[in-house]
Formats: sequence, structure tokens, C-alpha cells
Amino acid sequence: MKPDFSGLSQLLLQKEQSIPAAWHFEPGAGVVLLVSDGNREAIANTPWGDFLQERLSAYPQTANPVFLSSTSGQRTALAFVPDDLDGFKALSQARKVLGPLIAERLEQINVISLLGDVMAANAMAEALVAAAHAALFQLPKITDEPAEAMDLKAISFFGDFDNADFRYAEATAEGNNLARWLTHLPGNYLTPGIYRDFAESLASQEGWKTEFYDRDELEELGAGAFLSVVEASPNRDAGILHLEYRPPGAAGKPLALVGKGICFDTGGSNLKVGGSMLGMHGDMQGSAVALGTLLAVTRLKFDQPVDCWLALAENHIGSRAVKCNDVVTALNGTTIELINTDAEGRMVLSDTLALVSRGKPRAILDYATLTGAVVAALGQRMAGAITNRRHWVEPIIQAGERCGERVWPFPYEDDYDEDLKSKAADTLQCRTEGAGDHIYAARLLGRFVDKDIGWVHVDMASTGTHKGGLGHIPTDLQGFGVRFGVEWLKTAASE
Repeated sequence: MKPDFSGLSQLLLQKEQSIPAAWHFEPGAGVVLLVSDGNREAIANTPWGDFLQERLSAYPQTANPVFLSSTSGQRTALAFVPDDLDGFKALSQARKVLGPLIAERLEQINVISLLGDVMAANAMAEALVAAAHAALFQLPKITDEPAEAMDLKAISFFGDFDNADFRYAEATAEGNNLARWLTHLPGNYLTPGIYRDFAESLASQEGWKTEFYDRDELEELGAGAFLSVVEASPNRDAGILHLEYRPPGAAGKPLALVGKGICFDTGGSNLKVGGSMLGMHGDMQGSAVALGTLLAVTRLKFDQPVDCWLALAENHIGSRAVKCNDVVTALNGTTIELINTDAEGRMVLSDTLALVSRGKPRAILDYATLTGAVVAALGQRMAGAITNRRHWVEPIIQAGERCGERVWPFPYEDDYDEDLKSKAADTLQCRTEGAGDHIYAARLLGRFVDKDIGWVHVDMASTGTHKGGLGHIPTDLQGFGVRFGVEWLKTAASE
């Protein structure tokens, strides 16, 4: 079996200007009523005010959303939208509203806005579309049992939703679904070779140009950091895949996406123990998000050229595996003393970033499930970021808040390099002990990014999974970063 990504469900989206005077919808339909949390009195001015207020009196004021049935049996969700609505709150509420309605196998959902705030109404409409596509998408399962079909076929929006950007919601949803699909595949169903075949097939469909740097070429280039990770791999299928999106008429240097694509991570000589090995087929999530972001900008017909670089490898244990205190020479000539072979992500990314920098892109955004330190710092509700441009710190935060995938920056100060001094090489791969590994990892990676290139590193280890879902995603596996990537590319393009 090879990846067979099916894209989006066929969901009909309709906008209607007039708000219906009563619940006279077809059988099998449900209703979502959007109400401002600060103006719940608006319910009284509807044709159904008395009924709703009577039913709501049975629920605590804090209940949100509230699910009830009309006198005709119509399943209805009342969503009380906060006055301080942002991207994350909109997406989170959309998931909580739609999940139970979809589970009841409704064929259509009718969304009615009583908000009075056009921007909030449009934000909630976009969030509901994104949440619907996330909920309807089915992750791969290796079984002979047929996939369970979802009944929801259409969502109608009644009210002032003219400026709701469903195109953006669907493009980013498709990118996210792709990222989740790939990350969910077992390691034996997504080796570096299979991954490359799939990405190149997708590139052929989407009109992207491709170039693959295999191990022989990486050896010629002197990419010793990348190659140190794959020394013990039983197959020579590892390499760096370069994809190019070039819209008609686009000129100038591209923006670059980079993703860590470790298809399985044993830890190498620093072998993982116990449960730490479980889930390591998902250590390629950064590359999947980079690929999903490229798909999203393609769907949106982004008017700037974009490159995507996937560092595809496996970190195996074996007689050829590198050892602690070995010294390797990276593609740009930097020598690195290995401290922990389980810190392989920064090794494949180092040479990939050096290769990307040779093309002088306008800006680089890399994604990686890189460190446990960022999880310790942030928990599992937002990703960490580090940039070599101090004036990008606040825009990074704002981009995450707008799109609903929150990202929090950490410092990037050169005195941290003092703790990475090696007696045998130019730098240590990482510290032997101590906190802040996410910052030290970024300081190492920064050595491989040309100082003239603006760079954002997203450590998404803190957002790869979240039990029970997060934002608009109903599964533990998040595919976090596609929405942020699209938002950040727009920001970088305007620099």
C-alpha cells in the first residue's frame, strides 16, 4: 500500500441572505445558531425567542454550546460567540458545535447568525467550514473493513456571510488533511522511498518541478550532518526532495518551506527505551506540514514562487551507526561533535538549510518535531518559534492569532553559543545536560542559514498531538502548521 490521499469531502457550501422566519428545514437537517455571548438578549427578537429562552433556562449560564431540539424535532446547537473572538477561539468553538451534530448523521446543517458583527460572523463561518472538513476526513487504517461514510453533504449560511472566505478555509483544510494523513501512516507504509514517490506523484498532478538529492549526491556535496543520521539505514532511499511552485508571471527569489522528514526514529546509538519508541513514525510531521502548506498555497493560487524542501530519512541502529563524540563535517564546512544520536532532526535540517541557503531565498520557514524542551516550556497547545529577525517576533505571534494556530517565539541570542563550544570541533551538536534544548537546537541550525536570509524555525513537538483534539481538529493527531504557514508566507511576501 502506498499513500492514497483523497483530498476534501464533497461538501456543498451555500450562502443565503435572508434569515428564515422559522425552522422549516428539510428532514435530516440541523441548525447552528450563532449568538453573541455579550448580547444573548438577541434571541428574544427572533420568531423562536420564547421557545429558546424557555429551553435555555434549564442549562447553566456557562453551558456553551447548548444542544436542544425544536418542537418539530430539529436538532439545534446554540453557540455563544465570545466578544474577544480570535482565530483559535473560533476554530475551537466550531469543533465543539459541529462534532455532535455530525455524529448524529445529519445530512445538512443550517447556520444562522444573530451576531450583528459581520467580521465575527464571517470568522465563525470560515471556522465551521474548516472544522467540518477536519471532522469528515478519515485517517488511513490498514483493514479490509470499508470506511464508514459520513452523512453530512451541505452547510447553508443564513445572514451576512458575504465576506466569508471559504476558498481559504478549504485550501488550508486540504493541506492539513494531507499532513495528518501522511503522519498517521505506519512507518513501514511510509519509508523515505515511498514518501518520495508519493510527493513526486503529487508534484506531477499539481505542476510542481522536483529535484531529489540522493545519498550519492549528498556524499559529493559533503553533507556529513545529514549522512551521519542514515549511516545505519538498511536502504539507501534517504535524501532531500526539492519541490518548486511557480505561479504564472511570478518572478524573483522564492520563499522557502523546509520540513524534517524522519520517517522513523529509533534514537540510533542513543537508543530510545520503553514507550519512547512508540509514535516515532510520526517524526516526519514537519515535512508533512511543509508539503501540506505547499498544497494549500497552490490551491489558493498564491502569486509568489515557493520552494519546499523535505529532509527524508530514517534513524536506525546498526553496526554502521555513528557514536557519541564522533565528529562530522556538514555541507557548509562546519564540523559538529555528536553528543546524542537521538538529536538527529537538527542534523538532517542543518545540511538541508545549508543547501536551501545556497539558492538565496527571500525567507525560510522550517517545521520540525524537534525537542522535548519546547513541550516542557509550552505544554501542547501552541508551537514554539525562533527567528533570526528580532522585528519578526510580534508578527509571528499575530500571524498565529489570526489563523488560529498559535505560535510563541523564544530568544535567539548568540551568548547561548558559549554552551555549545567543543574541544574537538567547531560546535557541539547539543548540550550534554541542562535546560533550553529548543533554543540550543535553533542556535545550531542558525549556523546553516545565510545571515542575509530571514528565517523562522517552528518547533512543533508541542503541537504534534493533543489528546481529544485541539482547535478545529477532532483527532489527537493535529497536522498543526498549515494555516500558520499560509499566513506567514503572506507576511514574508509583503516584507
